[in-house]
Amino acid sequence: MLTKRIIPCIDVDLDDDGNAAVYTGVNFENLKYTGDPVEMAKAYNAAGADEFVFLDITASADGRETMLDTVSAVADECFIPLTVGGGIRTQEDIKETLRAGADKVSINTAALERPALIEEGAKAFGSQCIVISVDARRRFDDAGEYYADVDGESCWFECTIKGGREGTGIDVVEWAIEAEERGAGELFVNSIDTDGTKDGYDIPLTKAVCDNVSTPVIASSGCGGPEDMHEVFTDANADAGLAASIFHFDEYSIEDTKAYLDEHGIPVRL
Repeated sequence: MLTKRIIPCIDVDLDDDGNAAVYTGVNFENLKYTGDPVEMAKAYNAAGADEFVFLDITASADGRETMLDTVSAVADECFIPLTVGGGIRTQEDIKETLRAGADKVSINTAALERPALIEEGAKAFGSQCIVISVDARRRFDDAGEYYADVDGESCWFECTIKGGREGTGIDVVEWAIEAEERGAGELFVNSIDTDGTKDGYDIPLTKAVCDNVSTPVIASSGCGGPEDMHEVFTDANADAGLAASIFHFDEYSIEDTKAYLDEHGIPVRL
């Protein structure tokens, strides 16, 4: 059985002085300064993380380029697979991000706006480099394609773009299937509804995606501790669990999380 991956993530933005800084929020809002991206990458590399994710959270919304100088500095301290997302719009952007030291790129807005970018990226750099990220939000109406039960109500999940600021009307599951067919090597599933809450992952969302694709799925948003990772692995069959706050603020360590999962029968790299 393949081991489940434990992945810390940093959300990076520019501070008031134009320097890269890590922020943490709830439901994609109320962001608070958390730390320096390079120092955090160095710490997680030493802590036993399986991979590391760097998201430039305002590049797409602000229409600016990804902060590649910071990516390069992070890559110099990170000797585990590094995924970088935010502001990646073209095949050239993918090339430059990989050249800066990323092992994989995470694409959301640009792929939804022009799905052929997935095929172009997979053909040029290999499917293993192309991670398609979805920022999903729940909708309780009849406009979706795939429905799940959420607290006794029928719900579908809508893809959003530009850091969750704009809806698209596209069903997340339908999009995940298309992204897989176009050559995505991995799917990165974020839930706006559970982001930063520490109340657990969005199990209905993650399960809906995992049940309909064979591409590896990274579960994100809402992790409050090792128990939540256990749940998303067992109940939704996610391939990886991503978390931010619980690791950033030393509520749990990577080592403790892996020990808990191992004790409860989840295969992890110790």
